[in-house]
Amino acid sequence: MTLDADVFFLPAAEGEQRLCLFHAPAGSPRSKLLYLHPFAEEMNKSRRMAALACRALAEAGHAVLQIDLRGCGDSSADFGAARWADWQDDVRLALAELDRRAPGEAPLWLWGLRAGALLAVGDWGRPVNHLFWQPMGSGKLALQQFLRLKLAAEMAGGASKGLMEQMKAELASGRSVEVAGYTLGAALASGLEAARLAPAGVPGRVEWMELGTREDATLTPAGEQAVKAWQDAGWTVRAQGVQGPSFWSTTEIELAPALIARTVEALA
Repeated sequence: MTLDADVFFLPAAEGEQRLCLFHAPAGSPRSKLLYLHPFAEEMNKSRRMAALACRALAEAGHAVLQIDLRGCGDSSADFGAARWADWQDDVRLALAELDRRAPGEAPLWLWGLRAGALLAVGDWGRPVNHLFWQPMGSGKLALQQFLRLKLAAEMAGGASKGLMEQMKAELASGRSVEVAGYTLGAALASGLEAARLAPAGVPGRVEWMELGTREDATLTPAGEQAVKAWQDAGWTVRAQGVQGPSFWSTTEIELAPALIARTVEALA
């Protein structure tokens, strides 16, 4: 059975609103999930995969809420005006809405893709589990990868020398920079750079999935080290490599059906 998502605008602070999609299960939810999208253009590249995964999870009995963070997608404000703290507020806003639409004691999962995983970690004042898709270990790495997009675009013209240092200096001085069609504000850059994929709050479960091109895909060494840190902090972590493309960065929209199937199995 295919379940249609409820698309709506969620009122936010200062008269703004956030675009949300709620995927309701047919009966009482087995669990509740909040999906947190990746950074900048990676969000758009991942929309199809996220939509298919949300639908599959709803059909498997889970309640899923998606939110376009402030300045992203069809939500209020420009990307350049967003701050990391705004996005943390959006997580709290979305969790309250998820509770309203799926009341009860079903387990709560924060599901982050790439930099979305960095936003998912924190002490939310309640027990949470985590579903990580290709999580980034630090916001500093995410910021560097994003800035390199402009670096790559300038290389053909020979204007890339010193550009990375120049962009970092602009951000450090409180000014915005333009990267790949996005205006990156200094407040968002500093908040992202300070983010870490570190355990926080009451230990729960973590489903950690990384994609690879081989059928016997495994975690990266950095991923294995991060998983151990979560385990040492008392979290129950199940990590697995899954075959599939890096759909968040491919030129054409691509899918990783095995990742969706493994996710549904993991939360069963």
